Amino acid sequence: MKRQTVRTDVAIVGAGFTGLSAAHELNKAGIDFVLLEARGRVGGRVESKWNGLGELIDSGGQFLCEDMPELMALVRTRGKTLVETYVKGEVIAQPLTGEKEAERIYYASMAIRDRMNAIAPADPTIAGLTVAAWLDRQNDPGEAKAAFRSMIEGLWCQALEKLPLWHLIDNDRRITNEVSELQYFVHETMQSLADDLAGDLGDRLRLNTPVRTIERRLGGVRLASTTGSITARTALIAIPPMMASKLDFAPPLPVALEKALGVWQSGAVIKMQVRYPTAFWRAKGLSGMVMWRDPPALFACDVSKDGGHPALVVFVGGPLALRWRELGDAALRAEVTARLKEALGTDAGSFTDFSCRDWTDDRWSGGGYSDLIINTSATYAEQTILAGAPPVYFASSELSPSFPGYVEGAIVAGRIAAQKILSEFNPQ
Repeated sequence: MKRQTVRTDVAIVGAGFTGLSAAHELNKAGIDFVLLEARGRVGGRVESKWNGLGELIDSGGQFLCEDMPELMALVRTRGKTLVETYVKGEVIAQPLTGEKEAERIYYASMAIRDRMNAIAPADPTIAGLTVAAWLDRQNDPGEAKAAFRSMIEGLWCQALEKLPLWHLIDNDRRITNEVSELQYFVHETMQSLADDLAGDLGDRLRLNTPVRTIERRLGGVRLASTTGSITARTALIAIPPMMASKLDFAPPLPVALEKALGVWQSGAVIKMQVRYPTAFWRAKGLSGMVMWRDPPALFACDVSKDGGHPALVVFVGGPLALRWRELGDAALRAEVTARLKEALGTDAGSFTDFSCRDWTDDRWSGGGYSDLIINTSATYAEQTILAGAPPVYFASSELSPSFPGYVEGAIVAGRIAAQKILSEFNPQ
């Protein structure tokens, strides 16, 4: 195949929602760009796949809520249909407890989270503390601490022993929804939104084009990919920090920036969708939502679409995902099925399809659904990365001022990065 040399104003690496959103901003401003994506699809950690019944399902990022304004606006303008997540009925807590006791434990775990978030991220008394070390110092009952661990490791897919306390507080403060983030999902799949954005870009989007090296040179940059090279005035690296740290930069990035990219680690998550002939849990007065304290970071909820398709989604996060991925497909399915039967009854074993997506070591994203800082002293990391090494800039959901680690955050981060580049092109 003939290798091509392309010249453009901006080269964007990564066609997740960050890269796609940046591309749209540049497109509106009339800036020439090329968007390079290593995968054969767009969306990054958002993905859809066909299950064994021939139904298209979300195998990556899925949920959203009305407090995510940019994503909700995108859903409306692209004509998507929202499905309200079914939450009526009893929530099951595992190990099994009475409904009142489960409620007491839940509110006690939320009280721990509220107490944590009342601490300023820059408070010198928490310097060097991990979330696990801080939790050990709290005087709450063991069940409440276990529920808190399960909630945080399930949300962020990372061990509390690795997670700096200041980083979790800082992230939590940027996640401002007052309604549940599980409020809705997109009937056509979240991936369909990414596909719609990609469809507007024409041949400026290049799939199956991994970037190997990024060379900073006088007057711009040169990117070498598997299909050729791209020379541009500016490069925007719109991929998670951990994956950005694996790129080959020439000359090497400034030491501080290289160090800042190196303090992140991707989370670990396995996502499963289990299809049933009927929503048997609803008939029992159950919501389908199950929260496990033991094992931690195991969670299930109802993702049945209107008009049928009864289904539960099951998430395994953090250290539990890393352990269970070693089981193999059959043993993992048996383990999850046994847990569902214990929580919801024997009907949970009579499924018509069991689809699994292991994100724990994804080739192009490193894991799911977000990178996190794992160095307690790396308070400088985000600002250092956002400053970049002009003409090379960085953006990702993790660096967003709102909803880091979510699709909403990715959209915001991409738009901010594009506006920064536009201000360089058109100084006032």
